[in-house]
Amino acid sequence: MNRFIHFLFAALFSLLTFQNGKCQDQTSDLKKQVQTLQTTLDDMQHRFDILQKQTDDALWYDRVGDIGYIDKVIICGPPPAKVPNPTAMGATNPLKFQVYIFIPKNLDQNKKYPLIVLPHGGVHGDFGTYHTHIIRELLAQKYIVAAPEYRGSTGYGKSFWEKIDYGGLEIEDVNATRDYMVNNYDMIDGGRVGIVGWSHGGLIALMDVFAHPDGYKVCFAGVPVSDLIARMGYYDDEYRNLFSAKYHIGKTAQEDVEEYKRRSPAWNASKLKTPLLIHTNTIDDDVNVLEVEHLIQALKAENKKFEYEIFKGIEGGHSFDRIDTPVGKEIRLKIYQFLARYLDPPVKFAKVSDMNKAAYFH
Repeated sequence: MNRFIHFLFAALFSLLTFQNGKCQDQTSDLKKQVQTLQTTLDDMQHRFDILQKQTDDALWYDRVGDIGYIDKVIICGPPPAKVPNPTAMGATNPLKFQVYIFIPKNLDQNKKYPLIVLPHGGVHGDFGTYHTHIIRELLAQKYIVAAPEYRGSTGYGKSFWEKIDYGGLEIEDVNATRDYMVNNYDMIDGGRVGIVGWSHGGLIALMDVFAHPDGYKVCFAGVPVSDLIARMGYYDDEYRNLFSAKYHIGKTAQEDVEEYKRRSPAWNASKLKTPLLIHTNTIDDDVNVLEVEHLIQALKAENKKFEYEIFKGIEGGHSFDRIDTPVGKEIRLKIYQFLARYLDPPVKFAKVSDMNKAAYFH
């Protein structure tokens, strides 16, 4: 009897072990299927982004084509920051990226005109028709505008998306845009180039003039990302993971503080030599005002000459001076007047009604 009971328990144990192993195998298979599905969905999202980008590109001709010539060219920046297989064919070639170009239709080919370089914002953002009224306003002043889709921008596929180098080689992409425009368009005055950016684009504008002060006559940085270390502190893991991803920085701010400082304007304030205007908003819902305050304090500590304004509770939050509210237009007029002091565009805005005419009644 005891033997029988022992045999029965042994058989039951074997059966349970078998079932458990089978269950574990099924669980493992299920996890693999879920991972495969997630990868497929991610790849499909990039394809959808390409379609959305192509659709938005077509809208530019409808929204700006009456007053400007529109082009989109391919140029090169430095090789990728990270190359999985450096010995692969073409792996270390200069990185190709696209640039939007907007040229006013009524220019005199015998004259020289100022250039605005306009890097877009957003981690993996892109330059879209959100900027329509700003482009119309710049063209009305007879600025030529170049808007680079630097490495990591959305709408160009997964491989390009994963080339992101926030605060790194994207700066050189934007400066390559400046050089391309000056070297290829005879009507551009290389001594009258300004750079304008908001948010992440503001960080790029700042870091670009820090690295290439002789290339730019003036800089405007709106609600600029200014201190990545502070930013990693008040954002969530999903956001932080965009930076610590293996294809990007590959480390957290805690793991490599110096690397995040290297990519932050507030920690590079000593390099400023270019006339600069900074705007921020106390109710910014993206770039906390504390970041920009750190930048302002750092510039003051270095005895730098610059202008700034901290706006108090202006509606629109992060977009307060880019949207077309009455106060937003008034603040944008200040930006244009600041730029005009250094770039001397053929047409200068004196009042908001000039901007309205440019945007809607040209």
